[in-house]
Amino acid sequence: MTSYHILVVEDDKEILDGIGIYLENQGYQVSKARNGREGLDMIQQETIHLAIVDIMMPVMDGIVMTMKLREQYDFPVIMLSAKSEDIDKITGLNIGADDYVTKPFVPMELLARVNSQLRRYAKYLQVLDSKEEIKENCYVIGGLELNEDTVEVTVDGKPVKLTPIEFKILLLLMRHPGKVFSADEIYECVWNERPITTDTIMVHVRRIREKIEINPKEPRYLKVVWGVGYKIEKQ
Repeated sequence: MTSYHILVVEDDKEILDGIGIYLENQGYQVSKARNGREGLDMIQQETIHLAIVDIMMPVMDGIVMTMKLREQYDFPVIMLSAKSEDIDKITGLNIGADDYVTKPFVPMELLARVNSQLRRYAKYLQVLDSKEEIKENCYVIGGLELNEDTVEVTVDGKPVKLTPIEFKILLLLMRHPGKVFSADEIYECVWNERPITTDTIMVHVRRIREKIEINPKEPRYLKVVWGVGYKIEKQ
């Protein structure tokens, strides 16, 4: 893939144009939208590899837009907000965002987040696009099955759609059934960097549970060891 296509959705024209300039200077193709409705229309017309989405916008806000795009697309989403309250961050991560940046932000920080998310997404796409010599690297725990090479997860034979981050977390845990990983350990293994905050791990684990468990409140597979971390239960 020679050039990534990034969608920026922001109602403040000055911020929208500023982000666009920084991204284009890095060699990215950029599309712009002023609200969530315009953003969704562009996603349906173009091949998008990452979206930067403001939360507070007219017509359709970033939360609703992200919820709708997650019904069909799994590319990374970085949310922007002028607010710094934890509830906004948790809400964004809960509905499918991969990262969160609070305004005002340093442009280089946003670019670093973009580059990091695209590196992970590129590896995910490489696996999906590979059709040759597929090795059956499968991990099976009861009715839960994960195929590392085809990037597929099924529960009792039914396919489960995970985002790239959710897949990597579940893969880490399924590779070591019964082993308890702290939130810090999961963050370092999946993001390949030291954690600043591990709130995102709690949110992603909750979302994985909602997808793989019949009753997320009484999980069969993904268990919490209170005060320690998370594990996939041996069956």
